[in-house]
Amino acid sequence: MSKSPDGQNSYTYADVGVDIDAGNALVEAIKPAVKSTSRPGSDTNLGGFGGLFDLKAAGFKDPILVAANDGVGTKLKIAIDANKHDTVGIDLVAMCVNDLIVQGAEPLFFLDYYATGALDVDAATEVVNGIAEGCKLAGAALIGGETAEMPGMYQDKDYDLAGFAVGAAERDALLPRKISTGDIVLGLASTGVHSNGFSLVRRLVKDNNLDWNCPAPFDQDQKLGDALLTPTRIYVRPLLEAIRQTDGIRALAHITGGGFTENIPRVLPDDLAVTIDLEAVEVLPVFSWLSHLGGIDQEEMLRTFNCGVGMIIIVSANMVDEVSKVLRENGETVSVLGSVHQRKDAAVVYKNNLQINQPE
Repeated sequence: MSKSPDGQNSYTYADVGVDIDAGNALVEAIKPAVKSTSRPGSDTNLGGFGGLFDLKAAGFKDPILVAANDGVGTKLKIAIDANKHDTVGIDLVAMCVNDLIVQGAEPLFFLDYYATGALDVDAATEVVNGIAEGCKLAGAALIGGETAEMPGMYQDKDYDLAGFAVGAAERDALLPRKISTGDIVLGLASTGVHSNGFSLVRRLVKDNNLDWNCPAPFDQDQKLGDALLTPTRIYVRPLLEAIRQTDGIRALAHITGGGFTENIPRVLPDDLAVTIDLEAVEVLPVFSWLSHLGGIDQEEMLRTFNCGVGMIIIVSANMVDEVSKVLRENGETVSVLGSVHQRKDAAVVYKNNLQINQPE
């Protein structure tokens, strides 16, 4: 703050905590990453008031647009406290594009919103580089975004993220399709906790006096913070290949907040249910650790975490081998988890128990 010639206080935007020059520096820093996400139909030049996308150039004939938005949640607090910002951008993209693919839609473009109390150009650049990496994994163009510096709304260099993705599918290729009794339920392995349940994870870490820099109890080769920040798996490309190469996929369910219990029913007709054999779920060590650390019972685990399965696929019984083959050839770990049947009560019926290993 300075004084005007008449002695009155003279304020600038920087005096109240908003640094326009830092914002401009961020735009310059992220231009190469943004440009690297270019794909047919996109214009990834920054600086305009809106991003452009040409559906015709992307090869669609009779498309239906599908849109999704999401965030990363309190996983961001671990990134901030551990000063590790290079993976949460992948999470942001994953949470949106995995919701598009369950409709059978190919992600086309992505926009991000980054809000902070005080812009740290280096940290923000790491975040956006992660977003660009996620976009490349999903085949989506990063065509725009917004950075908001809001002192008073966020403490110091705390930040929050929101993502917005738009995809398209040909009208006759939308999911879910007709699901029938006897269809088989497959699961695709997750990479870890993904981006749900972190308010509970953080509480357990705090109550047990753990530090983000200590060795992860479930993976001694990594720091706890690094292990928990393992990014959400992006399932788009393998699933697009399976959809296009086979005619076997009836429905997909992204296992996010609500776990198996809340997400699978979202794609089922009212008269059908699935039975899941929990012994077939490959429970990752992080979930065994969380279960024991917090005394979390099986029901709560199944409606809070993915427990090792990030995507559910309902497949025609005669196409299980063909669909599984395509997915495995594209890097996915596939498990047969159960089947579809007439609903009597619950939409998701469990048999046997999760194989939670005892901590060493």
